[in-house]
This record gives sequence, structure tokens and C-alpha cells, in this order.
Amino acid sequence: MRGTDAKMNLLGLERRALEVFFAGSGEKPFRARQVMQWIYHRGVADFDTMTDLGKPLRAWLKNSAEIRLPEVISEQIANDGTRKWLLRMDAANSIETVFIPDEERGTLCISSQVGCAMDCSFCATGKQGFNRNLSTAEIVGQVWVANRLLGAAPGGERAITNIVLMGMGEPLANYRNVLPALGIFLDDFGYGLSKRRVTLSTSGLVPNLLRLAEECDVALAVSLHAPNDALRDILVPINKVHPLAELMAACRHYVRSQDHRHVHVTFEYVMLDGVNDTLEQARELAELVRDIPCKVNLIPFNTFPGTRYRRSPQQVIDRFADYLWQKGIVTVTRRTRGGDIDAACGQLAGKVQDRIRRGERKTRGLVEVRV
Repeated sequence: MRGTDAKMNLLGLERRALEVFFAGSGEKPFRARQVMQWIYHRGVADFDTMTDLGKPLRAWLKNSAEIRLPEVISEQIANDGTRKWLLRMDAANSIETVFIPDEERGTLCISSQVGCAMDCSFCATGKQGFNRNLSTAEIVGQVWVANRLLGAAPGGERAITNIVLMGMGEPLANYRNVLPALGIFLDDFGYGLSKRRVTLSTSGLVPNLLRLAEECDVALAVSLHAPNDALRDILVPINKVHPLAELMAACRHYVRSQDHRHVHVTFEYVMLDGVNDTLEQARELAELVRDIPCKVNLIPFNTFPGTRYRRSPQQVIDRFADYLWQKGIVTVTRRTRGGDIDAACGQLAGKVQDRIRRGERKTRGLVEVRV
């Protein structure tokens, strides 16, 4: 759904901002709650369908506002059921969003930027460069579109139970637009998700991580990938600006600042053959995180064209994990999902987007979708 710049896109407004919007037309604040329920609980993007709003109000909304959504270019479905959508944000920019189904939950991995400026050496997204930040509406719109495509019925059980900001981009580099999106995900009149079911992943923008600790309480994942500064400077270049000592201090502060128990940080660690997977590096990692309530998520490297890295052998990953367990650190080896459609961790904005640009739509598992 495309619209003019003169109309306010309600999809990007938190409840308080929506109340202010309605107050500007002389309406009561409760109208914001009504409209949010229509948009997020019932998946409605047409003002005429919002039947508990009076006809004059609906007419005013049609003239002054809109619910503008990303355009779905394509959908891919992997052999394991993972789905990836290519979404057009404007004439020049597209992003990818991934849904990962499991028996007890459905996780939507969303993007916060078009491309990424962090330039992590093992990530396909960073290799395409950075175009722009996504707006709050474009971030939230990914969830709205995915719910519709997954068949969510008004008032019914949703396929999406968890949202992770682990797609394209560094969320904390787009703090101004990500923070209100988090508010909509958590708001009972928005998507109403638990704080533990919304996860923000960062490569380590410490100043905004400290801001997040004070302004919003969601699950935190930190892309660590190396146990010392010398190696992390190569793998995750933002480390040259915010080295590990600074990042670990921010993680401790984040845990202390939360107002409930059982808070922990998830440290993400991609396993690169011969680069960061030795037992000595496991020892360094255990020492680095020993005083932070945490778990370590080991991620088998997912290859992409042009990379110089290889995935660590499974026995090496198992040995690394066993050492961390022996040191009392909860460690999980992430199961690779969606690799056959380039939807796995670190692969977004790869081959599929190239095929779309070349017009090669008749590829296995690639179909055009209408919302």
C-alpha cells in the first residue's frame, strides 16, 4: 500500500503519539487504543473496516492518515519450513525478513536498516554496504505483513510468538526508530509480547546500549564472536571504537538495570574454522563473561559468495561447547535454519536479492506474493 507524504502513517506511532494525533483533531485519547487494536490485534489496514469508529472519524482518517505497508516482492520457503520475504521499502531499497517455525514458538527475525555499516567480516549483509535506516513504520510493518502472510486470523492464535531484531542492520545505530517499534511490540494494545519474547541484538554500540538499559526492557543479545580485542577488531570492527572492557561493563549495567529477576545476556559467537574456535579461545571467552549472567549461543558459520571463512567442524564446535559447560556457562549450539534459501544467520541480502535485481523469479522456492 503506497501513500502520499502528506498523510500520517499510523503504523509507526506508539500509543502516546497516536493519542496526540487524535487530540489534534479534537478526538478523545481512547481512539488511539481502538485503532491500535484494529491494526495489531485484528490485522486491519482499511479505515472503512474499523466499524466502532463513527463515519465522520473514518472519513477524516482516510483524508489525513494511512496504514502504509512494505511491498512484498517475493517469498521463499526452505525445506525446514523457514520462510524468507523480500520486502520493498521504497523505489530503491529492499530488505529481508525471516520467519523460523518451531514446535513451541514462531520467531520472526526482522531488519532495522537497509544494509549495515558495521562491516563484520563474516556477514553477507555488511558486504553490501549501508543505504539508510528503516522508519519505525517500516520496522513494525515487517511484523504486520508476516502475520498476514502466515494466516493470522483476527482474535486468533498468532504464528509469531517471538520477535528478534537480528536481521539486516545494527538496531542500536537506528535507535530513534527502533525504540518506538519496541514499544509497539510490547504494548498490550500493540502486539502485546512479553519482554522476554522480544530480543535486540547488537554488535556493541555502547552509548545506545546504555540508553536502552534506561529506556526499554527487552532481551539482549550481543554479537561477540571473539574473546579478545585483537581478534574482535578484525571480525567486528566496531570493537576498535568500543573495546571489550567497555562492552562488558555495559552488559553488566544492562543486567543490573532491569527490574525483574532471571535477566541474562545472550552472547552470540559464530564458529569460524581455525579463527576463533580453539580451546584456548574458549578459555578466554569463559574468563571474559564469567561474572555476567549469560548464556553463549554458538552459531555454525553460514557461507556466502566471496567469503574467506569456513565453518568449524562439528567436533570442534562440540569441544568448544563442552569446555564452556565445564566452566558453568550455559551454552547452546544454534541449529542452522533456512540455509538452502540463504535465510540463515549472516546470509541476509545475498543471492535472493541479486536474482530479483536480474529478474530471475523462476528459482526453486521463490514465488511472488500479494498481501
